[in-house]
Amino acid sequence: MTRYLYIEPLSETQDGKIPSDNSVTLKNVTYSYDGEKNALDGVSLTINAGQTVALVGPSGGGKTTLASIVSRFFDPQEGRVLIGGVDIKEIPKELLMNTVSFVFQSSRLVKDTVLENVRLSNPQATREEAINALNAAQCADIIEKLPNSIDTVIGADGVYLSGGEQQRIAIARAILKNAPIIILDEATAFADPDNEQKVQAALSKLSEGKTVIMIAHRLSTVANADCIYVLADGKIAESGTRDELIEKNGIFTKMWNDYNKSVEWRIGGGQND
Repeated sequence: MTRYLYIEPLSETQDGKIPSDNSVTLKNVTYSYDGEKNALDGVSLTINAGQTVALVGPSGGGKTTLASIVSRFFDPQEGRVLIGGVDIKEIPKELLMNTVSFVFQSSRLVKDTVLENVRLSNPQATREEAINALNAAQCADIIEKLPNSIDTVIGADGVYLSGGEQQRIAIARAILKNAPIIILDEATAFADPDNEQKVQAALSKLSEGKTVIMIAHRLSTVANADCIYVLADGKIAESGTRDELIEKNGIFTKMWNDYNKSVEWRIGGGQND
């Protein structure tokens, strides 16, 4: 663990630049975790402002690595990442944090009130603004059952939420932040059947008018994306709309057919996700 204390922080620019819009561009981006195998290998793509794109593909293909680099959790060894035409290394850290919002597949809440959990993304937000964000994130049923409404401390006195309920609170946090670029990393993965529809509705509200990058294994959630990128072995193997990719009869077509067979099997066999 002590080795992390010696990791150099990412560089910060003194004369920051402001992006012209909310587009995202990767130019020949390469990244390796171990210096031997590339998790991303010369990836180039452009996401126009307001577009929704999906990243799909086999596990280990580079999807989460790509999303993490856009958020600047770390920098690529080669290539550039631009937001609104500006290299993210030249965007002030505070501005970049306010520009990109990341919703993980397992969002953690802190032991505090629901109100303060939501306001983590915007501490200056009013109580009313937080309530509006919770309503937009389909959290009304959660709040109604809590003993002290949004002032209930989560994780105390037996007050615990399911994975799907926690995810909706986390989405409310992202709605309150109101960042123009949203990254969804398997955001419905741990939602139980009772919560999934509400999580999907909350994500739809969160994504309105935003540039959205979504990572998903449930291919039904990416069917309407403006563009789907299929990542395999750190490279973009295919790209296009769902219908275009199915016509290519390549990796995505096999994934789509396998996914639909698995859904039919679960329904026929009485199994749940």
